[in-house]
Amino acid sequence: MIRNRKVGPMLATALVASNMVGSGIFLLPATLASTGSITVIGWLIATAGALLVAVVLARLGRISPQAGGPCAYAADALGPYMGFQTTAIYWISCWSGNIAIAVTATGYLASFVPVLALPVPGAAATVGLIWALTLVNILGPRLVCQVESVAIVLGLIPILLIATAGWWYFDPTLFKASWNMRHEPVMTAVPNSLVLVFWAFTGLESASVAAAVVENPGRNVPIATIGGVLIAAAVYVTSCSVVMGLIPAAMLASSTAPFADAAKLVLGPAAGAFVAVMALVKTIGTLGGWILLTAQTGKAGADRGLFPAVFGRADRHGIPVPALLLMAAVMSAVVFATMSPTIGEQFGKLIEVSTIFCLLAYVYSCIALWRLDRPGPSPWPHTWVFVRYRILAVAALLVCIWVIVESDGGLLILSAATVALTVPVYWLFIKPLRTAQAGR
Repeated sequence: MIRNRKVGPMLATALVASNMVGSGIFLLPATLASTGSITVIGWLIATAGALLVAVVLARLGRISPQAGGPCAYAADALGPYMGFQTTAIYWISCWSGNIAIAVTATGYLASFVPVLALPVPGAAATVGLIWALTLVNILGPRLVCQVESVAIVLGLIPILLIATAGWWYFDPTLFKASWNMRHEPVMTAVPNSLVLVFWAFTGLESASVAAAVVENPGRNVPIATIGGVLIAAAVYVTSCSVVMGLIPAAMLASSTAPFADAAKLVLGPAAGAFVAVMALVKTIGTLGGWILLTAQTGKAGADRGLFPAVFGRADRHGIPVPALLLMAAVMSAVVFATMSPTIGEQFGKLIEVSTIFCLLAYVYSCIALWRLDRPGPSPWPHTWVFVRYRILAVAALLVCIWVIVESDGGLLILSAATVALTVPVYWLFIKPLRTAQAGR
């Protein structure tokens, strides 16, 4: 007889870490190269901020365990409009991040088909990947999950290879020469890189789901959350730092496959091709899974009456086909709208948009903690725990706002306009729909 099917702290920590170490890391060194190796400071600051956000989400996952994560917390704590707004911006964050993943896959595919490094052919290949994996999701999402489970293991091989063996060939002089490529003051260069760096930590909301499957969640969820973030941070910092000590910054900035290029320099062309294949498999598997999850995010919002009803329509197998097709069309348009001279630049634009919206959802979660958390029945130590989490929520909120403010001005204006657009959309379409549903 199986006494307990729940997982302990070690397995829970591994779950959190594996969820965070996604495919975006494969192109991130090229995007950060234009700033320089000074971004290692940004990694340390982002790690501290990610830990704060992770603790807040873990707390919310324990006091309000339910499907929807940040979207559900915002709806419960701040009302249906904020629930709709959070669902909308989180959905946008997901699919813009999906495009970044597809761009990463195209970058590594360009290692074998160099013409794909050019803007138009690369954009066409990216759109092709998006539609191919959208159709796979419609025809057989089970296959997507099977591929992703294999891709998780294969994807770690190139990262761990460079993060370990790469240090034997690390050139401190090259790392120092790449320190500050824009020759900006530290107080300018580091904050400007934070929004790009923080993208690697988005997905922290997955940790809040762990409370339902973790043994003794009051003790083990914080351990798993903090441990998972620290492991992911160690992987990010070591792998990105070693790449910047292997490849000159100017060359790295134009690379379409930085980990493959690093492996080629260290171990030869065969190793470079091997790493490129592993990274390509990982990104394709991740893209397929996230397309499915993004569609399900829209469906969950529609099921709660917080998103247009079209996103909730599903076929007899429960697959939200209209949502998948609509999302693929939107992503295709955005791919061509964000075309850039290099794949790294396009990737940077996309992850910045994705991070801004995801951070805004985290801001609402921090506010939700103040509304949903309640002090315990006894004055001590429950009151101190209650106060401590409120202090951490304020600190996490300030970090998120700081990173948002330091993002690109044009993208910040675009993000603000998108948020403002949710007001008329809600009052003209969503609220009447909710009223009609409540009257049935």
